[in-house]
Amino acid sequence: MTLILYGIPNCDTVKKARNWLMANGVAYEFHDYKKAGIDAAHLKAWSGKLGWEKVLNRASSTFKGLPDDAKQGLDEAKAITLMMAQPSMIKRPIFEKDGQVISGFKPDSAELKALLI
Repeated sequence: MTLILYGIPNCDTVKKARNWLMANGVAYEFHDYKKAGIDAAHLKAWSGKLGWEKVLNRASSTFKGLPDDAKQGLDEAKAITLMMAQPSMIKRPIFEKDGQVISGFKPDSAELKALLI
């Protein structure tokens, strides 16, 4: 199965990940949240594997800009609804291959190296 990199093209971390993959000759597909969106099934699957707290990017300016009532009482269902409405709130990048999922990009991480084998 092909490695899929999920993110948005103007994100600096996604740019670094894409450049690193290309420099290391790693074939991948890029899924642009802004153009292609994301469905609840993916978000639920990622939340099941990583925990929704690791999928939701609370550091994003989009999340920070939400009204306080939208941030209160967060649970998986509410987080998924927010991420579907505003994909910029999804941690970037998300890598997926053969049922394995990791979030974030650290080129020296054992997780990433294991995913690419």
